Amino acid sequence: MVVRNATRNLILADNCSYAGTFLSRFRGLQFKKNLPEGHGLLITPCRSIHMFFMRFPIDAVFIDTNNKIVYIAEGIKPWRISKHVRSAKSVLELPAGTVSVTGTRAGDQLELCE
Repeated sequence: MVVRNATRNLILADNCSYAGTFLSRFRGLQFKKNLPEGHGLLITPCRSIHMFFMRFPIDAVFIDTNNKIVYIAEGIKPWRISKHVRSAKSVLELPAGTVSVTGTRAGDQLELCE
């Protein structure tokens, strides 16, 4: 799927995978060697993430039921746990630095396209 920041009219990920089952959500990006630029993982439902067994930092974009960004955690390092974001329904995991480079901010509207 493609994830577009409609507020800023730019693509955050043009190759985004979906994790919607218990096992796929739990596994996430664990044991992966990297997350290439343009890739991402959308985890639904999700209000918090863990970075156990991760090998690289990521940006985590927390979004609500309307795909509006409610919280952003930039550069979360391996072996950390994110904040629990009550208003989030999903988390978009992106390569570290994506949020900064794109100027993405809380309040921005995302579009998810197949």
